[in-house]
Amino acid sequence: MISTSDFRTGITFELDDEVMQMVEFQHVKPGKGAAFVRCKLRNMKTGAMVERTFRPGEKFNQALVERKEMQYLYKDESNWTFMDTENYEQITLPESLLEDAPKYLQENMITGILFCNDQIIGMDLPKQVELRVVATDPGIKGDTASGGSKPATMETGVVVQVPFFVNENEVLIIDTRTGNYVSRA
Repeated sequence: MISTSDFRTGITFELDDEVMQMVEFQHVKPGKGAAFVRCKLRNMKTGAMVERTFRPGEKFNQALVERKEMQYLYKDESNWTFMDTENYEQITLPESLLEDAPKYLQENMITGILFCNDQIIGMDLPKQVELRVVATDPGIKGDTASGGSKPATMETGVVVQVPFFVNENEVLIIDTRTGNYVSRA
């Protein structure tokens, strides 16, 4: 059991039969009335963000989330197949469970699959991935990094804003949390 005094960013716990992860929290002591804890939580199954307030001392069951390294193999129709890198077992996940992950997944990429009570609750992508540019307007001599941006379609189909000097077939580093261009690889 964890109490509101044990809240930390990133902690996972059970709330209303759902596994929630703490994104932000703030202990509030108003001048008048009782103290409370204001929280921003992310539902680990659906990815939905929820804001809740709790009284000090409320207790919750801690959710133990296990992360397994798995290799992405292939996609068929609306299912994605992954292989456990330790015992070579394969699992198939529906697209609804992957959220934004398909935008960055490449065959043979190693990712983390999150489990809670032997049930898959989500995916943990690497913070940055290397993707090849397949379509963008050509760069012009003299374009600089600070001169603006243009759209570029990456090999996975995601469109990213990149500096003017980037050309087709270049490999770029993309931040999977924000979807932004980081640098050339």
